Amino acid sequence: QVQLVESGGGLVQPGGSLRLSCVASGIIFSIYDTNWYRQRPGNQRELVAGLTSGGSIKYGDYVKGRFTISRDNAKKTVTLQMNSLKPQDTALYYCNAVMHGMGYWGKGTLVTVSS
Repeated sequence: QVQLVESGGGLVQPGGSLRLSCVASGIIFSIYDTNWYRQRPGNQRELVAGLTSGGSIKYGDYVKGRFTISRDNAKKTVTLQMNSLKPQDTALYYCNAVMHGMGYWGKGTLVTVSS
């Protein structure tokens, strides 16, 4: 059974930081491309950051320079370091692992940026 479990969400003040983690099980993690998506209230799910199995990285324009994605294949973990958080970063953040069109999703972790 494949599982992706996110953690690390919470309430943070504007300008603060959070570190999200996603632990995978049931897959050969190292051969999957990994992504973080988010869904803000009233909006569609959008790509935040992606890190392929080969090490290529991409970021959504709205997070460039503030967020960093990384992964540890030995621990089957992908991490999203979020700095300089803004109220508009408030969203449910989802972990995604995909290979050859076969994708898996976590249930999400809620990030709220508010003073």
